[in-house]
Amino acid sequence: MPWRDFAEELVGTSKEAIKKLAEYAEDYRIYPRSINKKGKSFFFLAKVEQKKKLIILNESKYFAAFSGEIEEFAGFKAKIAPLNNENAEKLRKFFPYTAPKTLGNKNPSIGLGDRLGLATPGHIDAVKESEVMPVFAQQSVRELNLTNRSFKDVIDDVSWAVFQEGYEDGFAADADHLKNKTEVEKALKIGYTMITLDCTDYIKNFSQDITFQELKTEYEEIADYLKEGLESQYLNKTFVLGSNHELEYNKINFYKIVLTYYQVIEFAKEIYHLIKKEEKEIDFEISIDETFLPTSPEAHFFVANELKRNGIKINSLAPKFVGSFEKGIDYIGSLDKFEKHFKIHAEIAERFGHKLSIHSGSDKFSLYPIIGHYTKGRVHVKTAGTSWLEALRVVAKNNPSLFREIYYYALNKYKEAKEYYHVNTELADIPDLAKLSDKELPDLLENNEARQLLHITYGFIIEAKKDNNYLFRDKLYQFWEKNDREYRKALEEHIIKHLKKLGFYN
Repeated sequence: MPWRDFAEELVGTSKEAIKKLAEYAEDYRIYPRSINKKGKSFFFLAKVEQKKKLIILNESKYFAAFSGEIEEFAGFKAKIAPLNNENAEKLRKFFPYTAPKTLGNKNPSIGLGDRLGLATPGHIDAVKESEVMPVFAQQSVRELNLTNRSFKDVIDDVSWAVFQEGYEDGFAADADHLKNKTEVEKALKIGYTMITLDCTDYIKNFSQDITFQELKTEYEEIADYLKEGLESQYLNKTFVLGSNHELEYNKINFYKIVLTYYQVIEFAKEIYHLIKKEEKEIDFEISIDETFLPTSPEAHFFVANELKRNGIKINSLAPKFVGSFEKGIDYIGSLDKFEKHFKIHAEIAERFGHKLSIHSGSDKFSLYPIIGHYTKGRVHVKTAGTSWLEALRVVAKNNPSLFREIYYYALNKYKEAKEYYHVNTELADIPDLAKLSDKELPDLLENNEARQLLHITYGFIIEAKKDNNYLFRDKLYQFWEKNDREYRKALEEHIIKHLKKLGFYN
């Protein structure tokens, strides 16, 4: 049956029948899961002249709502709408499932950062059979700056992908690692449902050999500022957790904790005031993981308790755990020591009702069984660069010459990229491509040093230019468009591996 006749026959029939029309499209690449019907109008995404467009069939009020051109589409009068910000905002209005919502604390959650704006379909495939609540829109200001994207770009790319896939189970949007009031206001205005407050600039780090007298002197200088009787709340007090583990505060650890974190509480109060103005639920995460030393249980307890005493409701908190959480590779450190440390942090989180947030959480496969066991789902795991690495794995398999160009360029930019990320890999440790055959290139994505090289140089690679022309960006996006199914499958398998190890995959 011709596509035209089938479409005409479908007017007024079920949503399932409507989706079948894609099977009859001969000249257009229609995304069948995107097909929706509102009134007498059909909505779907299709490739038109090699670009994705929103197609609206049957003239109605929706023609006027979306910007674009009225043209003939397969013999029908249609609105052909570009996937721009203006239309994305309308899409979220008419199809609410394409708008982000809050995570809550009922289910474990995973942040799935997408530096390319291409990963969401694969992320959807990975999470749809799991018990996790996904954060499909998750980027930090640093990542946005390095890839020349905006908070709007990120949320729009996700909305279009969610519509394309017909995914209606909900997702959140995390404006990650925000450091000031202006960034928070901007993210809230755009519609982000989660704010991760990076408190690095408000944490005071001390050397391990600081003397008690030095601590006492500094503490006395701010004593008048601390008018809420902190000493009576903690000093010489013991708090017992569920496992009978005791947290004790003496003058040495109390002075150090107060001096380290008191400005964090003030900063959180200021930002929470902005969040409350929204008059809607927002997931609020406090990040205190950017410190020289691991967060002690006493420090975690202090921060959580002071947030609570100041009426600040948080959804999650990111401490700095023992060992090393480097980018794109497994945990470095003692598993026994981590387990003992993590168990106590999980008990503190349970006591105060917030999730533990695991930053640089991708590829920490040796830790996931421990994390899943002790949090019992009260956890948020953040990933981002691992999806970029899977995209490069597909390049290595299918276009070795392009991969080699990218790899050598990354080597030249590695030292500069290390200014943005903490990794221990040195240039001398990174494998030499000249010694590898094309068939061996994909295996580099299993090598820690090569992974870190490619993980942190993503912005330099994507934005590299010569004579005002991109060196790699256009080639890469054209490649990924052509190989989108393989990338999607690679992502699905890689993220499912994470979820299975965590114990959150059905």
